[in-house]
Amino acid sequence: MAGPESERERRKRHCQRVLFDDIAQRYEASRPGYPDRVVEFVVTTAGLGPGSAVLEIGCGTGQLTEPLARYGFRLTAIDIGASMVAAARERLTNSGISFEVTSFEDMAGADASFDLIVSSAAFHWIDPEIGFSKSARLLRPGGWFALLGSAEEYDAPLGPAIDALWIKHGDTGGAWERRPSDPEVIDATGSFGAPERLGDTQRVTLPTDRVGALEQTRATFLSWAGETQRRFTEDLGALVAAQPAVHLTRRTFVTMAQVP
Repeated sequence: MAGPESERERRKRHCQRVLFDDIAQRYEASRPGYPDRVVEFVVTTAGLGPGSAVLEIGCGTGQLTEPLARYGFRLTAIDIGASMVAAARERLTNSGISFEVTSFEDMAGADASFDLIVSSAAFHWIDPEIGFSKSARLLRPGGWFALLGSAEEYDAPLGPAIDALWIKHGDTGGAWERRPSDPEVIDATGSFGAPERLGDTQRVTLPTDRVGALEQTRATFLSWAGETQRRFTEDLGALVAAQPAVHLTRRTFVTMAQVP
């Protein structure tokens, strides 16, 4: 994990974290959901049942919200983007979920009011001096904190070629490099017990047109100027054009820790 966040890093994080709202429909169509095995691990480890109070931070368009809703929790799902929340509401009509357009920093919540706080691919966007401490405060004694994420690793030679393409076109660094889901990062906060972690690996085949759509949902791409986006998209299209399909490994993980 990096040291204290600089003012420049903070400004960049606050700028990038709101960019997804402009591409809510592309995000919903391109971003994958979460394997049942991973969701079941979260629910079982936290000892949840119907009526358990769950907060999802950064629900996006509902990739994780949807499987969580099947368990009958009292589920509150928040996101900073109004369009993202609108897409999640549409996906989960009549689900009984309480959606709210707000940042986690600004969200009003009573202490010790949740059995589980979960966030998928979003916790790195939260102010680091607030994220862990507020989560611990909002959880009931014995409540659980869970961070999920996923990564796509394209088979060689395409994978290394795409990595080089990102570097070629501009700055690729961002808040995700702070890796708040690493067990040692959570452990170092002193707010939780020993973290538990589960990983899931799946082989995936994507049509070539889905590759471009997926990569265009990355914060790095969204923060580039329009001309840079255009050149990257053209170069990526040229890389995958000769392939009938693209093969990759999708790695999904969850790290959980309990409030004492």
